[in-house]
Amino acid sequence: MAKVIVVNSGKGGVGKTTTAINLGAALNSLNKEVVIVDANLNTPNVGLHLGAPIVPITLNHVLKGKANIEDAIYEHSSGTKIVPSSLSVKELTNFNTKKFPEIVEQLRKNHDFVIFDSAAGFGEEVMAVLGVADEVIIVTNPEMPAVTDALKAVKVARGLGKEVKGVIVTRHTNAKYEMPLSSIKSMLETPIIGVIPEDKAVKEALTRRDAVVHTHPKSKVAKKYVEIAEKILGINGKKIGFFERIFG
Repeated sequence: MAKVIVVNSGKGGVGKTTTAINLGAALNSLNKEVVIVDANLNTPNVGLHLGAPIVPITLNHVLKGKANIEDAIYEHSSGTKIVPSSLSVKELTNFNTKKFPEIVEQLRKNHDFVIFDSAAGFGEEVMAVLGVADEVIIVTNPEMPAVTDALKAVKVARGLGKEVKGVIVTRHTNAKYEMPLSSIKSMLETPIIGVIPEDKAVKEALTRRDAVVHTHPKSKVAKKYVEIAEKILGINGKKIGFFERIFG
């Protein structure tokens, strides 16, 4: 049975989509069947990041009852599967968010992980996606406005009875003007499961329409995402041998 992870943040622009994509790609590289669902219905980016900006069937169609979720799954060249949302303005209304539980149950059958890239904020679509989560991961930048909004996200998730797996701090430079990691952890009362450094490799990966763990596997940022994936799997950073990769 697949684990459903919702990647959430209180505000946009903190690296939520980048995190969802690279976490999914990293888990896939560790021999897990992964599907990344773009649940940001109004301003979707997963398809743009992975070279599938326009596809015939999207999550929007499924939520409107026009298609089945199986028809909206597309496979990236890496083997990671995605369910994009529509970029069309015509598809921005009349969603039936009550279909999310049904969609999740279908996706659980053939995957080890279902990762939702949630919209920012706390609108109806966000609350619906949080409602189907097994675990929630909060993404923030090391600056007060982002952390303040992340705190709201933590409280909303816990208010719904959801386990907050931890916080991922992105675009970290260790500059004096950034909030210390200890302060972020204390303010959010949540463990920090990963710190992603500022790295131009992320933008280069976007230009190449792929995850940074694929385009720049030796970069610090790629290694950090793999470390987070290992934590989620309970590997605790140990090396995975050849036969373990083959036989799981």
